[in-house]
Amino acid sequence: MERKEINASIAIQVLPNVVGNEEIVRVVDEVIEFIKSKGLKMNVAPFETTVEGDFDELMEIVKECQVVAVKAGAEGVMSYVKINYKPKGDILKIDEKISKYNR
Repeated sequence: MERKEINASIAIQVLPNVVGNEEIVRVVDEVIEFIKSKGLKMNVAPFETTVEGDFDELMEIVKECQVVAVKAGAEGVMSYVKINYKPKGDILKIDEKISKYNR
């Protein structure tokens, strides 16, 4: 599959409506695996996962994260999303933001 231009990045925090920390982690892990399966550049952090790619593809990922959490057993889900979008590309990439901290 040909990759489109990187013209956006998102940070998404998915909070499934489940009982207990182990269950929260299990459902969130399924959401992260779904995001990972898309093959985009991503960074998992303690509070959110950041992904960069084509705006339309990222919006579909945001939408599907909700469905993945519910299919994994969450009664509902609350998500917080940050979106960085530049139609002509040239966004500040994940590596440009954090690589100096991971040396």
